[in-house]
Amino acid sequence: MRRNDSTASALVARPLLQGQGWSIGEYLCTAGPDDRPFEERREEFSIAAVIEGTFTYRADTGTAVMHPGAFLFGNSATCYECGHDHSTGDRCVAFHFSPVYFAEVAASIAGSGRFKFPAPMLPVTPKLLPWLARIEARTALAERLEMDESAPRFMEAVIGAVSGTTPLPVCVSARDARRVGDALRYIELHAADALDLDTLAGVAIMSKYHFLRTFRHIVGMTPYQFVLSVRMRRAAVRLATSSEPVSATAFETGFGDLSTFNGRFRDVFGMSPTVYRSRERAPTLPSPACGGG
Repeated sequence: MRRNDSTASALVARPLLQGQGWSIGEYLCTAGPDDRPFEERREEFSIAAVIEGTFTYRADTGTAVMHPGAFLFGNSATCYECGHDHSTGDRCVAFHFSPVYFAEVAASIAGSGRFKFPAPMLPVTPKLLPWLARIEARTALAERLEMDESAPRFMEAVIGAVSGTTPLPVCVSARDARRVGDALRYIELHAADALDLDTLAGVAIMSKYHFLRTFRHIVGMTPYQFVLSVRMRRAAVRLATSSEPVSATAFETGFGDLSTFNGRFRDVFGMSPTVYRSRERAPTLPSPACGGG
């Protein structure tokens, strides 16, 4: 493995989130045309969204000029080289997946667990543009369960776009349906807790990805979306039936901060929690009038 120390010192890696079989990191490079390219070897599959900057990327699948909005691909157990021939600096957010996790998703989307990226990059497409925006805006702020789901769903979208195949249908057995039911009951009991996909899949006694696909098929939404729906319903009821501060309602129903709660509530109900309370608060019934002759 070859690596130029001056270029290596220009690369700052910042871990963002990590789960079983995946991790996300932000990479800021300040190298320029005077710095030599460097080569490294990766052991995981990688999908990196280029947020800022332009650079040359060489991988086992070819050479590409990376630019903002493009997705960089890296196959497991391969070497790659990056260089800044014509500009200085770049910033990327990269998802890394273990070979086992990547193979499980690829088997469902591309039809083979041996799928590998056939090209070094993919320009941003209308189908992937929402993912690019979501990665840039939400990665550092999202809840663990939200990113637990987003990582494989992002992988699904990218593999589907690259392979051009139709995802295999989800076959739900009676046993799987019962297991998803167990997870639904667990969510109802623990909706205010900090949940993650590992825990829910463990309750269902299923692999994470199989659980996620089966849950979506049966319930019609992802586990995180279901958690949010439970939290939102409970918060709305509390707002309408109690006089506790909005912040207390937010924290007690599972939201980590008030601003996130306010934004989520407005997205669902079309108004702020305060306005909702003023409109929905059950009026106090008048006392019976004292009888008089």
